[in-house]
Amino acid sequence: MEELLVEVVGVLVPIVEACGAVVIVVGALWAFARFVVVGLRERDAGAFVPVRLTLGRFLALGLEFQLASDVLRTAVAPSFRELGQLAAVAAIRTALNYFLAKEIAEERRQLAEERADEGTGSRQARAT
Repeated sequence: MEELLVEVVGVLVPIVEACGAVVIVVGALWAFARFVVVGLRERDAGAFVPVRLTLGRFLALGLEFQLASDVLRTAVAPSFRELGQLAAVAAIRTALNYFLAKEIAEERRQLAEERADEGTGSRQARAT
């Protein structure tokens, strides 16, 4: 039974890793395409914030897939060395994810404030 589990996990790990890589590549390509479109249409640096937010979400999701593959890799009879490596990799990826999520939240907050300010400004202009 354990041999079957080892074989199944051995097949699943590269699949999950590939899924993570695909998510990151698709996100990077999408963000690049949006970057070009936004760059040609607008010259305002604030116009790139939604592009960065979306790319950040893709990166965070891709990192989650990569972490999942690492967990799978050590799921079957791990040694202390493998557990140590997993802990180190998990800590690094978790830190990356944390700071990425924090940056996304900050960008989202700034974007919402800018939209609120624009709405207030247009209401004031209509009132006068």
